[in-house]
Amino acid sequence: DSEGGLYVCMNTFLGFGREHIERHYRKTGQCVYLHLKRHVIEKVPGASGGALPKRRNAKLFLDLETNGDLNSDDFEYEDEAKLVIFPDHYEISLPNIEELPALVTIACDALLSAKSPYRKQDPDSWEEELQASKHAKTLVQLDNGVRIPPSGWKCSKCDLRENLWLNLTDGSVLCGKWFFDGSGGNGHAMEHYKETGYPLAVKLGTITPDGADVYSFDEEEPVLDPHIAKHLAHFGIDMLQMQVTENGLRDNDIKPRVSEWEVIQEAGVKLKPMYGPGYTGMKNLGNSCYLNAVMQAIFSIPEFQRAYVGNLPRIFDYSPLDPTQDFNTQMAKLGHGLLSGQYSKPPMKSELIEQVMKEEHKPQHNGISPRMFKAFISKGHTEFSSNRQQDAQEFFLHLINLVERNPVGSENPSDVFRFLVEERTQCCQSRKVRYTQRVDYIMQLPVAMEAATNKDELIAYELKRREAEAARRPPPELVRAKIPFSACLQAFSEPNNVEDFWSSALQAKSAGVKTSRFASFPEYLVVQIKKFTFGLDWIPKKLDVSVDMPDFLDISHLRARGLQPGEEELPDIAPPIIIPDDPKALDIDESSVMQLAEMGFPLEACRKAVYYTGNLGAEVAFNWIIVHMEEPDFAEPLVIPPFGEVASSGAAAFGAVGLDNQPPEEIVAIIISMGFQRNLAIQALKATNNNLERALEWIFSHPELEEESEPALDMMNMENNVNANILAETGSEGPRIKDGSGRYELFGFISHMGTSTMSGHYVCHLKKEGRWVIYNDLRVCASERPPKDLGYIYFYHRIPS
Repeated sequence: DSEGGLYVCMNTFLGFGREHIERHYRKTGQCVYLHLKRHVIEKVPGASGGALPKRRNAKLFLDLETNGDLNSDDFEYEDEAKLVIFPDHYEISLPNIEELPALVTIACDALLSAKSPYRKQDPDSWEEELQASKHAKTLVQLDNGVRIPPSGWKCSKCDLRENLWLNLTDGSVLCGKWFFDGSGGNGHAMEHYKETGYPLAVKLGTITPDGADVYSFDEEEPVLDPHIAKHLAHFGIDMLQMQVTENGLRDNDIKPRVSEWEVIQEAGVKLKPMYGPGYTGMKNLGNSCYLNAVMQAIFSIPEFQRAYVGNLPRIFDYSPLDPTQDFNTQMAKLGHGLLSGQYSKPPMKSELIEQVMKEEHKPQHNGISPRMFKAFISKGHTEFSSNRQQDAQEFFLHLINLVERNPVGSENPSDVFRFLVEERTQCCQSRKVRYTQRVDYIMQLPVAMEAATNKDELIAYELKRREAEAARRPPPELVRAKIPFSACLQAFSEPNNVEDFWSSALQAKSAGVKTSRFASFPEYLVVQIKKFTFGLDWIPKKLDVSVDMPDFLDISHLRARGLQPGEEELPDIAPPIIIPDDPKALDIDESSVMQLAEMGFPLEACRKAVYYTGNLGAEVAFNWIIVHMEEPDFAEPLVIPPFGEVASSGAAAFGAVGLDNQPPEEIVAIIISMGFQRNLAIQALKATNNNLERALEWIFSHPELEEESEPALDMMNMENNVNANILAETGSEGPRIKDGSGRYELFGFISHMGTSTMSGHYVCHLKKEGRWVIYNDLRVCASERPPKDLGYIYFYHRIPS
């Protein structure tokens, strides 16, 4: 873009770069645009980073901002605005009050003062920017020999063990007051400041390799301490060895993962920066590394490159008037930013010389800031729209869902991930079987902890860890469980017990086992190592293991075989429906909750699904999740309505009649799970005042209506197939699959550092042009030691036969 700047259409207030402005004019006929340019004047003295040449044009883009944020306080700049009239590109400098009509002047002023779309997001989803404390640089620390243990903290003036603050001057550990963070306390930390004047304190339990919560008593607000690592080291605290759990408390059951953070990010090794197409980093927008890692992997796949970047001109030409709300436009923009190479260029020789002369030689990370993409893709999702860390696997499925719902051309790029799973369920008493199929996008491998090859070392480490904890000594060096990949694959293929299995052959509950096999093999196989589980306190925990993932994988032996000779199928009879008179009397089947949670759904949503489907099992509850997963309160805690009260459709008690006479989705889901069509279920419930038992009788007494419902069933199948893990429908064509051999080669993996999916950091490694590359947000470098054994999600592509 030799002209630089951003052209904004005055009719729609939508922005375009120079390369697209002509196309937009030809497409819409709108001829009045505002041309905005920003000129950097000079670097603010004392600001971070290297100096910039004076009056260098700063390109402004609608969303693909470079890492150098020219809106920050590090630069002094001046803005230039002109009104441009097409097709002659006639320019009028602004302000120009005399020549322009008042209405045009008012529109220009409104546009210049307007906020960009991502700034209009809910401000609660972005954390307030903290300022560096005035005491940080000159803080005096007493050489009194105080050393802070890694656990077992207690206020030195009372018995409180929570909401504790470490004074950074003398090392005193004292309790705070309720107004610090909402926790209780006796205010001893504040009293200590009034007695001594020592200004800064850090909250114990918040120290991570990325920083800590620091409060300034003198400035009366939370602050940043740029020298926090040095100040903590004075009291024997190494920030790299401090981890916290999701709720902010010290996890005494797991040793700090100093090696995990260092190994996965390849710290301590001088990595060579990579530049050019496909080597573009992404700015972390506040715990958005899960998004960055997944999108880097997605756009390394040729099918996604062709669908969005290859079709970029067509997508832009046919984009709606508001492209900020169009999924394909946002995907094309992001893909172009990552693959074009425009935002990943090596520094100029003059800049390198200047950095060396000033002893500031640091790799210059270009990259893009996907603010608008994140704003759109997380719209309406309570978790992804927040500024909290999220599960990369859950985000991957959310992205695939959006790809399915927003087709681009005749090719659906998500087809490369889709495969069919055959589930064989057998009644242990009658030995009869049932075969079903469902669609999936991820192969989830359990961690076979019992197969660890270093059990003796693990036992010795656990004894040393407990002794160190009891004596309040630093924990011993971590010993990580080494799990053979073959054991994980074996655990995947073994039969699993089915909780509360109802045998249609016996017409009663019985013992049942389920086995999963591949009815088709996808073109790209995504493998998730199920490192995350739930403790007795229902807090997600991470299994710290090393799995020897193979570079070449053959799962041909897991091919489904279907009904075998001599096998007898279970009768197609639905279990009886038992609905309690009092909804509160219904206990929640926690085993079904756990089955759903292991699929990646929020825990509270799983509890609601099991509750509102009457404990009929995980499969029935799964249908409830599919229906309600887009609702704003999907992941909110379960609230049981008072007995007899008519609840809303999102949390309706069984048998309750909605105000608009629409059947509750929970009862509809139960009937659908029995094999009936959705429209038939709704018709039956409306005819019987939403009474489930009478509705089933009504369906059996109107068999002629079932055949008439086939067209509606086809439409329902099309809608349902966009959801990850949904049961495969029995339509004539079925879901689109790209079946082939079961032999694969590894080309990428996403790793997680931390104790929970809701905290920590994600990094992506991809194999490009025969070498491994690490994508750590904005940092893109040639990988020296890719930690393939510590990954969380792995990407394989099929080896051609």
